[in-house]
Amino acid sequence: MGLTYSKIKLSNPKQPELHPIELNSLVDTGALMLCIPQNIAYQLNLEELEKRPVTIADGASQQVPYVGPIRVDFENRFCFVGALVIGDETLLGAVPMEDMDLVVHPATQRLMANPLHPNKPSYKIK
Repeated sequence: MGLTYSKIKLSNPKQPELHPIELNSLVDTGALMLCIPQNIAYQLNLEELEKRPVTIADGASQQVPYVGPIRVDFENRFCFVGALVIGDETLLGAVPMEDMDLVVHPATQRLMANPLHPNKPSYKIK
């Protein structure tokens, strides 16, 4: 199994005059949050709300900026989330994927809308 990448669009809902940024994001079902590099936070003029502690893959902990809100678009889905500013590439974690009801197809390793709900996200809340 290799890495999964997918095109997403990021924008700042508080500043709609700024153009959205379309990019290729690493899709990581083992990570929780949306992570963006500093240059994306800067381009979208995202406000730092606070510093948050994170533990990275090698077990090291650090404090990183938490910014938002940020709108994430994928095909016919979108959500609003906060993002951690860390690393040199965008990482789409489980929280925004769940919010948009997205799945990674096991055979093709492609990000896609949940086939059980192809037109709109649907949620099990109880």
